[in-house]
Amino acid sequence: MRDYPFAIESLGPIAGARIGGLDLARPFGKDMMKAVNRAFLDFKVLVFKNQNLTPAEQLVFSQQFGPLEIHVLSQFNHPDYPEIFRLTNRKDDKGNPIGAADGGSYWHSDMSYKEEPAMATILHAKEIPDIRADTEFVDMEAACAALPAILRQKLDGKTAIHAYRSNRQKDKGTSFKLSKEQLEETPPVRHPILRTHPETGKKSIFAFPGIVQEITGMSEIDADSLLKQVFTHCQQPEFQFSLQWEVGDLAMWDNRCLMHRATTRDLPTDAYRMINRTTVSGDRPF
Repeated sequence: MRDYPFAIESLGPIAGARIGGLDLARPFGKDMMKAVNRAFLDFKVLVFKNQNLTPAEQLVFSQQFGPLEIHVLSQFNHPDYPEIFRLTNRKDDKGNPIGAADGGSYWHSDMSYKEEPAMATILHAKEIPDIRADTEFVDMEAACAALPAILRQKLDGKTAIHAYRSNRQKDKGTSFKLSKEQLEETPPVRHPILRTHPETGKKSIFAFPGIVQEITGMSEIDADSLLKQVFTHCQQPEFQFSLQWEVGDLAMWDNRCLMHRATTRDLPTDAYRMINRTTVSGDRPF
């Protein structure tokens, strides 16, 4: 393992690292920022333990990695800090949800429905239920490297249409609906199915069951058949790993080479979860 100026422990054979000994309320110096970014590229998911950031401190931490997105579901954004998207089943005193209770409960990469999808997602756990509420990941870079040659040939040069609400989504998605205005803000976009990481140069599969609507130039039947092969390949156990949340965790992951899903769709109403999310802007896939 590479030497780092902080305590680091691998979370498993595929990806992920637990980092200790850093207070994220204090901005990084130049050398520390370089080391953290190197670990981010090496491990794809970083989990900083025992953090207790205020919303303002989370914004300062997140902005060190780039400009932040404001989520289209503005009704779930923090009232004072719109760059913070709340993932929670808590409600206000009138019984209205204050966050997305089952947000991201299908395989996806954050904001792949945008022309310039998110580079990094940063989640800070403020409240975690006693029952399982993990985030599951697939290493799409590892899955790409292991593609059978024939399947890789079929994908090479192909592009896919990504939509926030794909008409191909096979599961029940999430419970909240987009307004007409929100749908107009998120028109379908086209991205290469095999994406090159802009910092490492490595290839990843950039197509996700909950988001991809069609493959350009293919019939619906042929596209469905090809995507089924791709998604079956990606979801093999050797490419998957899970993050088991604890209060105080701050996790950040690389959307350019991972897909993920939450396991919170069926939480009991009294199993409360509160996670503050910030999202770092990315660039156009190539």
